[in-house]
Amino acid sequence: MDNHKLLEVKELKKYYPVTGGLFSRHLGDVKAVDGVSLYINEGETLGLVGESGCGKSTLGRTILRLEEPTGGEIIYRGTSVTGLDKGELRELRREIQMIFQDPQSFLDPRMTVGQSIGEALLIHGVKDETERLQRVAEILERVGLEAQHALRYPHEFSSGQRQRIGIGRALILNPRLIIADEPVSALDVSIQAQILNLMLDLRDEFGLTYLFIAHDLSVIRYVSHRVAVMYLGKIVELAEKDEIFHNPLHPYTEALLSAIPTIGQKKKARILLPGSVPSSLEPPSGCRFHTRCHRVLPVCPQEGPPLKDNGHGHLVACHLRGVR
Repeated sequence: MDNHKLLEVKELKKYYPVTGGLFSRHLGDVKAVDGVSLYINEGETLGLVGESGCGKSTLGRTILRLEEPTGGEIIYRGTSVTGLDKGELRELRREIQMIFQDPQSFLDPRMTVGQSIGEALLIHGVKDETERLQRVAEILERVGLEAQHALRYPHEFSSGQRQRIGIGRALILNPRLIIADEPVSALDVSIQAQILNLMLDLRDEFGLTYLFIAHDLSVIRYVSHRVAVMYLGKIVELAEKDEIFHNPLHPYTEALLSAIPTIGQKKKARILLPGSVPSSLEPPSGCRFHTRCHRVLPVCPQEGPPLKDNGHGHLVACHLRGVR
């Protein structure tokens, strides 16, 4: 794995304004992503995990600029892309693509699979129909389908096959970075393994880099080199995969890991978090996790801990941990 940074995010924010009343007054902001900083090396898979509603998907969409950032900076291959115009964004999206959780949501039921996959080629200037058809056939075969499947419509495929089509659609422009947003969470467990293995094979074959978003820690462990843990719009822990799973430093990470089912080994005590994730419209003061934390300190409601290195590149945002 190359140590060259392909993508870097600095203090990225995505707020959604909330308005109400007769004159649509600004009542506040939903802080979906609130000051996230991270990087992804060339050829690496960074796993991003957290509960539903913590801002994982919004972060992925904001990096691709499907959502416009409220603040912060996105740097791709050493160049800031935060302020790119539409034309420049079109070129950027040749290199950064997204795989969505539900392929049914982005496959037009009125278009054949070949038309859906080939549409990106047409948008990016491949006018020759024969060339488009050839490239679509090649990519379908590479993701485990057949060339003649290009003539069929999305409803004629199983959910696993549709996700293969989604992967093919993301690959057709030869991207370098793929943001995979819960790509297997809607699939049966047996199909999940097939899709994960396909994505790992493609990563190795094409030198792809992944931001892999999921809530299933077992999936994250299988595919990732490093893991970032997100809670209520912020990264609370980030480290090498083995460090996260064998030496978690944040109480939230400890709670997530305690919930993983185990077979044939001693089970750790389950850490039950009270309540649910607070609203991003009015997040708790200080450390956002303090309202559910089983190891809360007096300082936690007063001061938000910064994300700092606790040694060997293991980043954690927690008052419990002294910085070396």
